[in-house]
Amino acid sequence: MVSIDHVAQKILTYIPYILVLIDMRYEGVKCGRDGSVDNHMEMGKKLLAAGQLADALSHFHAAVDGDSKNYMAYYRRATVFLAMGKSKSALPDLSRVIELKPDFTSARLQRGNLLLKQGGLDEAESDFKRVLNSNPNDKDEREAQSQLTKSDEIQRLVAQAHSSFNSHDYVTAVAQLDTIIETCVWDVTSREMRAECFIQMGEMGKAVSDLKAASKLKSDNTQAFYKLSTIYYNLGDHEMSLNEVRECLKLDPDHKQCYSHYKQVKKLNKQIQSAEELIQEQRYEDAVSKYEAVMKTEPNVPHFSLLAKERMCHALTQQGQKASRAISLCSEVLQSDPENINVLKDRAEAYVQEEQYEEAIEDYETAAKHSENDRQIKEGLERAQRLLKQSQKRDYYKILGVKRTAQKREIIKAYRKLAMQWHPDNFQDPDQKKKAEKKFIDIAQAKEVLIDPEMRTKFDQGEDPMDPETQQGRTHHQHFNQGFNPFGSGPFNFKFNFN
Repeated sequence: MVSIDHVAQKILTYIPYILVLIDMRYEGVKCGRDGSVDNHMEMGKKLLAAGQLADALSHFHAAVDGDSKNYMAYYRRATVFLAMGKSKSALPDLSRVIELKPDFTSARLQRGNLLLKQGGLDEAESDFKRVLNSNPNDKDEREAQSQLTKSDEIQRLVAQAHSSFNSHDYVTAVAQLDTIIETCVWDVTSREMRAECFIQMGEMGKAVSDLKAASKLKSDNTQAFYKLSTIYYNLGDHEMSLNEVRECLKLDPDHKQCYSHYKQVKKLNKQIQSAEELIQEQRYEDAVSKYEAVMKTEPNVPHFSLLAKERMCHALTQQGQKASRAISLCSEVLQSDPENINVLKDRAEAYVQEEQYEEAIEDYETAAKHSENDRQIKEGLERAQRLLKQSQKRDYYKILGVKRTAQKREIIKAYRKLAMQWHPDNFQDPDQKKKAEKKFIDIAQAKEVLIDPEMRTKFDQGEDPMDPETQQGRTHHQHFNQGFNPFGSGPFNFKFNFN
């Protein structure tokens, strides 16, 4: 249960806000009647005290419009801007205050602090010195002296950072710039220099962070957007590269570097998007051709070459026609990125298509180490293991001499050729005839399995539909499992079944 004292205390905390609202209602009517600068100033102060910054700002705007020489109106508006985090807008107002009233110590001290944060060290020092020479109170004097000392130290560090940068000592320059930016948090020049150090050190993520800040701190910073775009491009992120270079062209449509880079990125981005759409449509051969075009468009950025090879490997694997090329492309990618899960899975599948089951198992096992819960890896590994075991017994594809991707027409053609070759009537020697009969039965069984979609699917999954041990309790095509004799009662009763 809530205590009465607690409720009373809660109500008391809202009384000031209620009074402000009552005053606002009354004063709002009054302002509406005569619109005086004084009334706007009073309303602005009350709203500021109540934390209603946007409304307070509106009244201070009105006060400035009503009297362009009222330094307090500018000062109050600057205070609201600072409370809203809009230091850029506050600075001109503080400068106007000092212009109208040069001995306004608080305004000069605040402007000095803003200039220091922006990296305007000379102007900041000038303000701090003027405060110290204006017979300030103890608090302002201590603050001005402290900030002046800090500004002098930053000046020294800036000179050292430039020297380190020019000497290509980027690690030292970064350490010095770190200290500078701790104080000069809005200093665009220092952030851009630190970004360049990070680029030279290969720490692109940190460079991106500084350049993004620089692009926001300086409203027309086309160079920051250009550098961001080129970094993303060299990292292989074509979409982010395109976004950043567009921001540059929004600021300056005639920017030569950005426009030239934009054309290149746009072309590459379009090709990659088109290739991915082709993969989604299962037009794998066209997708491979499109990614070959990507490699021609940008041969000098390794990330795009690796991306193209990775996706070409995937498309070829899905196509199931050129497994050997898929293996070669995947292997090139894995040399640079040995833990790429998708490429390991694609190469494993290509190995299966090439009947290199041990290699497929090795790839699936490597992929599983980096992605234990991937269902596709688990199922692929189990399938490769079954196929390896199966290949050590009877392989119907090998019996007919066709690939696993062979179409029905190829299978029948191979069967006809082998059936004619191994027909028992072609052999007179009893031992050879017996061997031919066994061979012929294997050929007939292989054809029977591989032209039947259901049985072929079972076989491809590692199950032999002609093996009585795996077919216990099943009746499908039992004639093969119950002593099938393709020769009937004698050699002349045999008829070829080429359907």
